[in-house]
Formats: sequence, structure tokens, C-alpha cells
Amino acid sequence: MDDARHAALSKVPEVTLGFWIVKVLATTLGETGGDAVTMSMNLGYAIGTLIFAGLFLVAAIAQTGAKKFNPYLYWLTIVATTTVGTTMADLADRSLGIGYAGGSSLLLALLLGSLAVWRWSEGSVSVATVTTPRVEGFYWTTILFSQTLGTALGDWMADTNGLGFGGGAMVFGAAILVVAALYFFTGLSRVALFWAAFILTRPLGATVGDLLDKPHDLGGFGLSRYYASAVLIVAILALIVLFPQRAGSHPSGQTTA
Repeated sequence: MDDARHAALSKVPEVTLGFWIVKVLATTLGETGGDAVTMSMNLGYAIGTLIFAGLFLVAAIAQTGAKKFNPYLYWLTIVATTTVGTTMADLADRSLGIGYAGGSSLLLALLLGSLAVWRWSEGSVSVATVTTPRVEGFYWTTILFSQTLGTALGDWMADTNGLGFGGGAMVFGAAILVVAALYFFTGLSRVALFWAAFILTRPLGATVGDLLDKPHDLGGFGLSRYYASAVLIVAILALIVLFPQRAGSHPSGQTTA
């Protein structure tokens, strides 16, 4: 009965393979969409951050105020966190002059702090507990920091380690496969593994997005950021329609971590 009650109250989707596919597409869209505004439109990182921060606030308020799970609203909020995460990370890494190491360290501290405060306040950071506006606040704050950190990590890996965007994507893809193997073949905390996978999908999406839209001389495919973003939006909407999502919790059903 408790699991059924949580599922009825939850406004986050059940964590399935479809969830992870849409998550990767959404994070890739965050990179191409963020770059389209800051670079292709020449608005800069600060203006881009203000625009996407406003979009995130509107989407998060609507999501928190909704009475039940709405997949379109949920994924709009996720995309909003990825786009503002892209511009915030670029602003910190480049415009503020603290570099990839400084930006990643700052964002990691903010992410760990968010998770620590959430766990101290609620006793768990499991997505199964995201059933009240208070917990939703922790949930979306943590996601925002994780998306921003993921952008910084993706850029750091691709730009400073000689791997390029394709090599960076392979590294983060392999890391996600390791987390999946730990999920299926070990008894490690499902909640910890969920957040590890969730965080790693962002740098994967960031490097794939850069691979798609960066110029050839920088190692990308040179696709139009507008075109790439439009294709990703259509793909996300198609997946939501073809594979309907329902409210739920982590497949393990565990709520402690």
C-alpha cells in the first residue's frame, strides 16, 4: 500500500530504459540548445543564463504546483535544467576565468552539499520520496547542480585531455555501462547508483551535443545547432508518445540512502 501511495503522489517518472534514453536526448538538447542561444545568436553566456534560468523557474514552479505526473511538463523541466546548466557552466568555466577544474570543483561541492542537506532534512535522497513540494525542491535543486556539473566535466574531458568530443562521449558512455553492471551484478545502493548514472548522463549528452554542432576544425560534425536541437525535440516527443511513461519510483523500490 505504501508503494502504491507513493506512486499515486509521485510526479517523477518510473525509472526504466525509456527514461534513460529520453534523459540522454534531453541532456544533448541542453547542449545544442544552450549553444544555439549563447553562440549562434551571439547573446553570450550571461544573457543566455538569464533566459534559461527564467525558463527553469517557470517550469519548476509549474511542475511543483501540478497535481499529478505530466510527462511533457516533467521533461520540459529537465530540458530547462540542462540548458541553464550548459550556460551556467560555460559562464563559470570561461567568462569568470576559473577554468574547468575550478568550475567542476565548485559545482561538485554544490551538488554534494545539496544531496547532504536533502538527506539530512528528509532522511533519504531516493526518487521514491519525491511526493511533496518540499522534496521536489531538493530534487530539482540537485538536478540543476548535476546538469551544470555534467557540462563542466564534459568540456573538461573533451578539451583538456586530448580525447575530443567523440572520445569524451565514449569515456562517459563506458562509465554509465560500469554503473549499469554494478546495478545488475552487485548489491550496492540502488539510490547511489541512480544518482551516479543520472549525473553521468549529463557529460555524455554534453560531449555528444558538442560532437554534433561544433565546427569540423574543432572535431565536431558542424551541424546547425538549430537543426540538431529541432531533431532532438522531435525525438523526445516521439519517445514520450510511443512509450507512454507513468509516475513511479526507482525499480528497486528502495527509499533509503
